[in-house]
Amino acid sequence: QVQLVESGGGLVQAGDSLRLSCAASVRTLRFRTMGWFRQAPGKEREFVSSIWSDSDYTEYSDSVKGRFTLSRDDAKNTVYLQMNSLKPEDTAIYYCASGLKSTISIRTARAYTDWGQGTQVTVSS
Repeated sequence: QVQLVESGGGLVQAGDSLRLSCAASVRTLRFRTMGWFRQAPGKEREFVSSIWSDSDYTEYSDSVKGRFTLSRDDAKNTVYLQMNSLKPEDTAIYYCASGLKSTISIRTARAYTDWGQGTQVTVSS
């Protein structure tokens, strides 16, 4: 199991920015697919962004594309989610996830085997 710890959440106003961090208990994150998911009250957990295990290729959900940026720092064993132009509908608990490369879509939660405890992001209008 890979231990993941998210941080950086908080309460902000619409249009503001936040940067979430996910620290992992592995030395080589490039061997794993890292992803961010979020879950709002009463809603299903949804895909936000992921980065491939063997490259810097990233994918984003349509709702965040152009506003959020995922990056990976292998030296620090950390992935980041830079969130700009935040909207009230971005309010959710954000979870970091890790998984090994497989044929399962990285946009699907089933592709990940390890999850962090989550960090709350609240955006007021």
